[in-house]
Amino acid sequence: MTGTPRHAPRTASHAVEPPPGTGLPYFEDPSPGSGVLPPRAWYAGSDAARLSLDGTWRFRLSGRADAEDAAFARPDFDDSSWAELRVPGHWVLAGHGAPAYTNTAYPFPVDPPRVPDENPTGDHRCRFDLPADWPGGPAVLHFGGVESCARVWLNGQELGHFKGSRLPHEFAVGQFLRPRRNVLAVRVHQWSSGSYLEDQDQWWLPGIFRGVSLHSRPDGAAVDHAVHAGFDHLTGRGTLCVTSEPAGRVTVPALGLDLATGERATVPVLPWTAETPVLYDGELTVPGERIPLRIGFRTVRVEDGLLKVNGRRILLRGVNRHEFHPRDGRAVGPGTMRRDLLLMKRHNINAVRTSHYPPHPAFLGLCDELGLWVVDECDLETHGFGRQEWQGNPVDDPRWEPALLDRARRMVERDKNHPSIILWSLGNECGTGRGLSAMASWMRRRDPSRPLHYEGDRSCADTDVYSLMYAEHAEVERIGRRAEEPLADAALDARRRELPFLLCEYAHAMGNGPGGLSEYQRLFETYRRCQGGFVWEWIDHGLRRRTPQGEVWYAYGGDFGEELHDGNFVCDGLVFPDRVPSPGLVELKKVVEPVRIEAGSAGPGGAARTVRIRNLQDFADLSALAFRWTYEVAGEVYGAGTLSVPEVTAGAEAEVPLPAVPDAGRGGGEAWWTVRAVLADDTAWAAAGHEVAWGQLPAGTRRTHVVPSGTAAAVRRADGGLLVIGPGAFDAVTGRLVSLDGSALTGPQLDVWRAPTDNDEAAAWQAGPRPATEWRRAGLDRVRHRVDAVDAGRDALVVRTRVAPAGVDFALRTVYRWTARAGLLRLEVAVEPTGDWPVPLPRLGVRMAVCGSLGLARWFGGGPGEGYPDTRAACRVGRWELPVDALQTPYVRPQENGARPDVRWATLTRADGTGLRIDGEPDFFFTARRWSDAELTAARHTTDLTPGEVLWLHLDHAQHGIGSRSCGPGVLPQHRLEAAPAGFAFTFSTVR
Repeated sequence: MTGTPRHAPRTASHAVEPPPGTGLPYFEDPSPGSGVLPPRAWYAGSDAARLSLDGTWRFRLSGRADAEDAAFARPDFDDSSWAELRVPGHWVLAGHGAPAYTNTAYPFPVDPPRVPDENPTGDHRCRFDLPADWPGGPAVLHFGGVESCARVWLNGQELGHFKGSRLPHEFAVGQFLRPRRNVLAVRVHQWSSGSYLEDQDQWWLPGIFRGVSLHSRPDGAAVDHAVHAGFDHLTGRGTLCVTSEPAGRVTVPALGLDLATGERATVPVLPWTAETPVLYDGELTVPGERIPLRIGFRTVRVEDGLLKVNGRRILLRGVNRHEFHPRDGRAVGPGTMRRDLLLMKRHNINAVRTSHYPPHPAFLGLCDELGLWVVDECDLETHGFGRQEWQGNPVDDPRWEPALLDRARRMVERDKNHPSIILWSLGNECGTGRGLSAMASWMRRRDPSRPLHYEGDRSCADTDVYSLMYAEHAEVERIGRRAEEPLADAALDARRRELPFLLCEYAHAMGNGPGGLSEYQRLFETYRRCQGGFVWEWIDHGLRRRTPQGEVWYAYGGDFGEELHDGNFVCDGLVFPDRVPSPGLVELKKVVEPVRIEAGSAGPGGAARTVRIRNLQDFADLSALAFRWTYEVAGEVYGAGTLSVPEVTAGAEAEVPLPAVPDAGRGGGEAWWTVRAVLADDTAWAAAGHEVAWGQLPAGTRRTHVVPSGTAAAVRRADGGLLVIGPGAFDAVTGRLVSLDGSALTGPQLDVWRAPTDNDEAAAWQAGPRPATEWRRAGLDRVRHRVDAVDAGRDALVVRTRVAPAGVDFALRTVYRWTARAGLLRLEVAVEPTGDWPVPLPRLGVRMAVCGSLGLARWFGGGPGEGYPDTRAACRVGRWELPVDALQTPYVRPQENGARPDVRWATLTRADGTGLRIDGEPDFFFTARRWSDAELTAARHTTDLTPGEVLWLHLDHAQHGIGSRSCGPGVLPQHRLEAAPAGFAFTFSTVR
């Protein structure tokens, strides 16, 4: 109940000595380590002295764990010939060895707990002096994170060793310190028994990658402390109780509190939520130390089959986040962390799953400050054992239980005081086993206030939420209705049906995509049990490299000569390695926006008269937002202003009249209202005016295309074997357009192939169809065009063709009908499939090559970014302009990209303003690039693409959807492009 301390009493030392008689070296023994202090809560600072040891260290790399003895730990050892290495960092990113990427497979023989003799081992040495005002006495040496096993000496005295790469470890060192010429020596092994517990989908990057520091612990300093700050939503009061060892006092000036530790006080407070992250500054004073506190009052419960915070169901609009920097690997600094979180908040993300380990503690402090829900995940994954049906899995082997419990304890004790953390996660993709049950049991005893998460056990025996990865939309709907497939155990089945449901991973953001986000979000909003999820994942893990010419590119698996790797599967994020948002992040922002702006009532012709504004937030009203409108005709603004919106509480909606626009009827083009919700004032994460949500409403009936008037041009024969009709000249034999108003071009020609996206290629382990494999098997990457007839009539040129791959009997009968009038050249295309088409089409449209000098694109339609059938929510109708080169999306592995959807017309022009215009009937997908689809298909890195002298122009009637098949569901039926009869038209003209 509210006010109950959230954490059970702290246990004694959790360090476990290696079991006697194992006969294994320390780095292979399954125990977590020796000589290490019990874990404790992390805090950024206090009045006790701290000394950072980060900086330039001396470094030596050996190929084996036993290649060198321990002489290097002596203070007088001569390391002058050693290399220099930055700490925090990874030696493989500093020219010593090479990184390696695997998704699930261990990159060494699976023989737990043994590791290969080829075990890169880095010896590190750091010299330091104590500051003149260092107080002396007890002190602690702190390591934030070391991969994967470290053995530590200070001034020649061995302190112990530890494993658990993404977790803190500390040693008592006060008695070994001296004022000057201290020498810290650390031996780090890339492989250890701990590596079997750290098979996360990421680069293997050994080294000391988080900070190393020395902490003075004067007599009476805090051994540990815990903040219990619950909130009662019925009374609006919070209950604070801070426990510490030793005892002391707690003050919270804003609340008028001055309490003894262990004493409870209940007072009116503003609660902490991800939408309203209210933190109260306080201070804990114990005899030897003063510690600043940042207190957030909130209560998390699973009740009524829902995950609730402060009595309300929450909807997680989340992402998974690995720690990554394209130069520094997992050595991520505070500036990068803040940049990540600002990007998340600005793109309407409200939750983070710390996949698959606890992050740097500063990240959690930023989540407290800025407001994000956090699922804190233990540093545990044994996915590689799944390849052998989980035989030998450490989580079901009692020898490993001390290591599992140590990892659970180090996470919970370090992070327990963060209000942003609402779920503990046991780990990721470890199968099932007794070790996980032991971890869950300990966590529940230690912290009964937070529910537990774990996806790998479908029975949910050890969890408080039902969690899946990459469930298809139909399965999510069944779960939402609590109609999922029953479990064999009736009791477990009944319990699971009462649990809230999360997608801990979904919408795999690899390359172009993910598709289907809108459909997922509607399920989350429809079924209260479905409380959202976490897109996989935040960032592409491409490592930055340069060509000899200085061009930047990003390396992925296989680029470092790995024996075993998973290619570009490591590049599956919503931001590129340089943290530039991908179209996928822009799409996610739109799909999960916390305010839905839709058309309300309509007047004559379907024109919107009111706008419906729905507050989809869980706690906050809309008072922080201002609403601005514009009225546009054919992309030109005819009116703009501010919309007066009444108070709309969380979960409520309002219908607001649209204003009268005096010039609304002027212009005669297609008219739209755009209503935007923007921040009314500056916040901690964005400035006033930042756009949070938007909606577009039709302002009238859209006019159908009007065929130009005037006399139809006659077809005539010209010199050089040409047929001429209006501004177009055609090859008389093939019927191909060769020039427009004298400007040479090639095409257009029916096109059905696209350079496969990562989602088209699909994961090799995926059951069911892999689109790109099927397309290649059907021959769609090598179709041939046969001209059956070129019929020159009086005022029309009709070209009949058959388009088909070699070796098959199915085809696309295609008729091109050309006419001209008033200087406009019109193409009507009719497509009729013949035979039994076994696959959907990648695309359906025409491709043509035009002059490369046409470098500026303008269009009226969807933009400004790319969009495909199931990724177009973020595209708004307007008039847009970009250089052709800026139309490209630089996915780390090149693939289909850059299409603008719902285009009415587009122009391509030169610097002098001359060029080409295309009008479409109906709207079309517009793509322009300086390389062909064949070149795009063959490229493996962006540096493989060399701009050519021509511009390849794709005018697509339709595109196959994107889906999430790289590691998830394929394209939904409504977004599949089946072979079927189709008709479409384009009108070409010259821009002068």
